[in-house]
Amino acid sequence: MAKKIEVGVIGLGKFGHVLAASLKGHGHIVVGIDNGEGKIKRAQEVLDHVYQADATDKTALEQIGVQDLDHVVVSTGNSMEASILVALNLKEIGVRSIWVKAISQEHTKILKRLGVDHVVFPEHDVARQVANRIAIPGIMDYLSLGEEIIIRELEVERWEGKTLRDLQLPTRYQVQVVAMKRVAEQGYNFVPSADRSLQKGDVLVLLGNRADVLKASDQ
Repeated sequence: MAKKIEVGVIGLGKFGHVLAASLKGHGHIVVGIDNGEGKIKRAQEVLDHVYQADATDKTALEQIGVQDLDHVVVSTGNSMEASILVALNLKEIGVRSIWVKAISQEHTKILKRLGVDHVVFPEHDVARQVANRIAIPGIMDYLSLGEEIIIRELEVERWEGKTLRDLQLPTRYQVQVVAMKRVAEQGYNFVPSADRSLQKGDVLVLLGNRADVLKASDQ
């Protein structure tokens, strides 16, 4: 089981509430903070620790003890001003890891200039994921790792009879096969043999830069 962490979620609207509930579902300790009575009541049904407070008040944050948490996520709705002020407060009181939900590209730029550890732009990120799923058949995930890193399923056709060693995908295309599903099997093998011949209908799971995965897939 992963190490249990303590996470503060400031702003318990749609995004913040789902995030907090999901973290709680993973077995972690979640502290919810919002200044809205209705959101607080809803969160109390899910979370163990919920505080009604104004997070733009640095003293209130210190009294709650957010500086002692492993991560703090800021999701203050459509108020860019509020999220920036809260982020500044968190940095001043020494929060170790700050995540802030951005509402625009301009907001994202400001947060990064402030030195926020992690900036999340849900609408932008989800839109890119949907576009990739539509444009690239077989894509399983789009990973934000500083580059356009994707995971894509590829059904074996022209590679029939070859082995992964023959294909040399890491050397030729900088693409890694992270899993394989044999045509007659239901589950994935996450340590595929490099010397076993591929059969038509086998499924390879490729990980790499978007352009490299597409290039390898088209060969």
